[in-house]
Amino acid sequence: MTRVVCFGELLLRLAAPGRQRLLQTPALEVHVGGAEANVAVSLAAFGHDAAVASVVADNPLGAAAVAELRRRGVDTRRVRAADGRMGLYFLVPGAIHRPSEVIYDRAGSAFALADPAGYDWPALLEGAQWLHLSGVSPALGPEAAEAAVAAAAAAHGLGLQVSFDGNFRPRLWQRWHGDAPGILRRILRHAHVLFADHRDIAVVLGRDFAQADPRERVQAAAEAAFAAFPSLHTLACTHRHAHSVDHHTLSAQLCRRDAASVFAPPMELAGIVDRIGGGDAFAAGVLHGLITAMPAEPVIRFGLAAACLKHSIPGDFNLVSLAEVQSLVDEGRFDVRR
Repeated sequence: MTRVVCFGELLLRLAAPGRQRLLQTPALEVHVGGAEANVAVSLAAFGHDAAVASVVADNPLGAAAVAELRRRGVDTRRVRAADGRMGLYFLVPGAIHRPSEVIYDRAGSAFALADPAGYDWPALLEGAQWLHLSGVSPALGPEAAEAAVAAAAAAHGLGLQVSFDGNFRPRLWQRWHGDAPGILRRILRHAHVLFADHRDIAVVLGRDFAQADPRERVQAAAEAAFAAFPSLHTLACTHRHAHSVDHHTLSAQLCRRDAASVFAPPMELAGIVDRIGGGDAFAAGVLHGLITAMPAEPVIRFGLAAACLKHSIPGDFNLVSLAEVQSLVDEGRFDVRR
């Protein structure tokens, strides 16, 4: 098995039940999540040795979050407990023409305030072949930003493949007036695989991509990213068209430094159950394809299928098996399995 270490914050998600507004009734549904943890759960389900490196609150909430990851087959030995609080986010589910809304409550969390010097990256990455992290971590504050940069630099120096999901969160960056382009460039110098579209690259490079066709915009952005970051060899993203909150069309694109882009054809997502974590499911699917040396087109089709299935699963985690994703890729059958 390939060992993948995912570095990021474990979160508790507190969501209004059903399609209610927040605190419309005095009840909240709780799920464990976090961008990098979501990827680790999917990779573990696909048969990989997935681990999470993180810091959680030294209290029952932190212990419960770690236990949930462990229950999903994720190695949590690189997660340590510290004084502080758990990061939270509140989800207001949308309906019809009312979009969903995420409200962050992450300031001052144990992860955000953890001393970057407290991570022993050679030890945390021992035996690993991949490091996965995302733009959410550096957006949390100066300590988390330095930790993310150090993680990427250490992994690159040790010969690991580094994958980075843009996950640009402007509200988090604005809270502490962080230099998002500068910090993200420091991380991307060490990245080999990038999950991002033209908007993410525009933030990092400070330039727009105005091609009329969305695929051409992504291709132009990918070429600019390849030119700016010599270690980068692969960029992947989805293309989403939202007809309503409950009905989207999703396709995907994979760009490589020395080859033509490949595409996964659109899939209709009608009756969406929960789209949170869909991008993480896509990233995990693409990583599985890259790790197992699939050709480019099967890689992007597998990633898209994983993302689409996530839209049917409540919560942040994509609780589907390798066989279920491959079945959607191969057959696309929806009859009852007996």
